[in-house]
Amino acid sequence: MAAVTYELIKTCKQSGARLGRLHTPHGVIETPIFMPVGTLATVKTMSPEELKQMEAQIILSNTYHLWLRPGHDIVKEAGGLHRFMNWDKPILTDSGGFQVFSLSDLRKIEEEGVHFRNHLSGEKLFLSPEGAMDIQNALGSDIMMAFDECPPYPAEYDYMKSSVERTSRWAERCLKAHKRPSDQALFGIIQGGEFEELRAQSAKDLISLDFPGYAIGGLSVGEPKHVMNEVLEFTTPLMPTNKPRYLMGVGSPDSLIDGAIRGVDMFDCVLPTRIARNGTCMTSSGRLVVRNAKYARDFRPLDENCECHVCQNYTRAYIRHLIKCDETFGFRLTTYHNLHFLLNLMKKVRQAIMDDRLLDFREEFFEAYGFNKPNAKNF
Repeated sequence: MAAVTYELIKTCKQSGARLGRLHTPHGVIETPIFMPVGTLATVKTMSPEELKQMEAQIILSNTYHLWLRPGHDIVKEAGGLHRFMNWDKPILTDSGGFQVFSLSDLRKIEEEGVHFRNHLSGEKLFLSPEGAMDIQNALGSDIMMAFDECPPYPAEYDYMKSSVERTSRWAERCLKAHKRPSDQALFGIIQGGEFEELRAQSAKDLISLDFPGYAIGGLSVGEPKHVMNEVLEFTTPLMPTNKPRYLMGVGSPDSLIDGAIRGVDMFDCVLPTRIARNGTCMTSSGRLVVRNAKYARDFRPLDENCECHVCQNYTRAYIRHLIKCDETFGFRLTTYHNLHFLLNLMKKVRQAIMDDRLLDFREEFFEAYGFNKPNAKNF
C-alpha cells in the first residue's frame, strides 16, 4: 500500500479542474489546496494551533535549512518533524535542490551531486540525491521531493536538455535510496523550462519510474504569467490522472485559480507570509498596504468581507501602528490574515469545482480583485 494515494472526486465540467482527496499517514487533504510554508519547522510567527484554526491541512518544510539548523539527526532524535514542531497533520518537505541552486553563488554541479557553500557560514558542503533522501527520511515528512536541478530562467535549450536528463537520472537514484516508502511518499519533479518537448521528455521519464505523485518545477522563477499558464496547459495533460499534481512555489491568488483550472492539485509559496511582514495584505478587493499613511485613522478591518480572527477583532489603524513600531504582533496579524485569505480562497475554488462554475468564479474574483483593470498591481 502506497503511503500517499489520490482520490479524484470530480472534474469541473466548465473548466476541467479537479476536486480530490489526498490520503496521507497524517490525515486526508481536500484538493486543490494551498500549503503554508514552514521553512525552519515553523510558519513564520504562527503557532500550529493558529494554523489549525485557519484550517491549514498540510504545511511545507525545507530540507536544506533543517539540515543546516538544527540538523536532521536532532529532528530524528526528537521523534521526527511532526513531534519536533508539535504538528500532527501532513507535512511535505522539498528536496533542498532549489536552495542549493538559489542561495549559493559558488556551486559546482557534478553527476554525483552538487558542491556548494553554506549560505550562513561559507563552509563547503555537498548534497546528492542519496543525501537528500537520507535527510528527508530522518525528518519523517509524509511527502518527500526528489532531488532535482533547478535551472535559471531563462535557460538555453541545450542547457535545459542536459539538465532534464540529469534530473531524470537523479530521480532514479532517489527512488533507490528512499528507505521508508511504506510511510513516506516520494514525488518526482517535472522540469524542462518553457520547452514543450523537454517537459514531455521529463514527464515521460518520471512517469516510467511510477512515483506516487508528481510536481511541476521550474516555474514562478521570473517568467511572465502567460508563459507559466502555457507551460501548465501542455504539461498537466501529460501527468497521470490518478496521482496528485503539485505546482511548486506558486501562491498569488490569480495563479492559484489559474493553476487549478489547468488541473493542478497542490500549491505552496512563501508569498503570503513574506509580504505580510512588509505590511502588505491580500483582500477581496485587491492588495492593501496597511503600513501606508492613509490607514492611520482607518478603523475598518483589513477586509470587510473576511471572517478571519484578525478581521473580526482588529482595525487597519491598529495594525498599521504595530507594524510602524516594528511590533511582532502586527506581523502576526497580517500573516494570519493572508494565510487565512488563501486557504479560504482554495475552499471557494473547491466549491466552485463542485458546482461546475470555476470559470465564472475566476471572472468574479478577478473583477473584484482588480486583475481585469489596466496596470493592475499584482504581487
